[in-house]
Amino acid sequence: MMTKQIFRLLLIVTVLMSIFGCKGEGKRPVVKIGYMLCNSEQETSQRFLPLTRYLSDKVGADFVMVPVDTNDFEKRFKSGEFSFTHTNSILYVILHENQGAELLASEKRGKFGSRTSGAIIARKGSGIEKLSDIRGKRMAFGPMLAPTGYLAEYDMMLAAGINPENDLGHYTIPSGSFKHEKLIYGVLYGKYDVAAAPILDIENMTRDGKIAADDFVILAQSVPIPYCTFANAKGTDPTLVRKVKEALLALQASDTAEVDGERVKVMKTAWIDGYEELLDSDFNPIREMAKRVNMPPYQKY
Repeated sequence: MMTKQIFRLLLIVTVLMSIFGCKGEGKRPVVKIGYMLCNSEQETSQRFLPLTRYLSDKVGADFVMVPVDTNDFEKRFKSGEFSFTHTNSILYVILHENQGAELLASEKRGKFGSRTSGAIIARKGSGIEKLSDIRGKRMAFGPMLAPTGYLAEYDMMLAAGINPENDLGHYTIPSGSFKHEKLIYGVLYGKYDVAAAPILDIENMTRDGKIAADDFVILAQSVPIPYCTFANAKGTDPTLVRKVKEALLALQASDTAEVDGERVKVMKTAWIDGYEELLDSDFNPIREMAKRVNMPPYQKY
């Protein structure tokens, strides 16, 4: 009797497994991508959700986007919360040096492609015509981890013998979102005398009719340095890494993804012109800037 009951139980289990047992077999893996917040969490999500869906379609995994504040990024990456990252170039350097992050593909956007420059600007007609004129002036920087909104400009000032801590009348970083636009507008309307402005933001605002190219004087401009980039955690499945890289490099302007029942163009929504493969050594100019400015990951105090 007991043998028959055991047999029946095994038969039931077998039937259930035939119906539900393949639940784990063939199921697509869930993979999280940490996206550095750009201007705001809402904007970042709107821009990059189609790209995340595109990767899911091409790679055969279910990618999930995780918007992450810049200042929390390394801690959350180190904890293993996500295995792929989309960040600016200085944050990539920090993650590479401190956590072993590996370069995947770099974003192309604007006239410099996968690179852009930082600039120090003043309003045309303000009387500030050269870099030495900024002594004693009011200046606005972008976020401290902005490679072309803080790092590059700070480095150019030091190279010119100007110490931002001592030689400016005052400097500040605008609060809230859209900091780069705020400081450009701040110079235009007289809130600041000079500002650290990414050339890409000037280019985009000019294209959109928000400002005119001749509104400003460019007092100094840095060498072009890498823009935003994808990377992966050390030890991530090599096959998955290869497929993600191939999908990013293959992205075309005509590629679409479905969001809320609508097909949208991935590149257009993300405001990008595609991806290209860079070498880690292409980020060395950023490393040298960070060392001179005493910024992470090389800060000494």
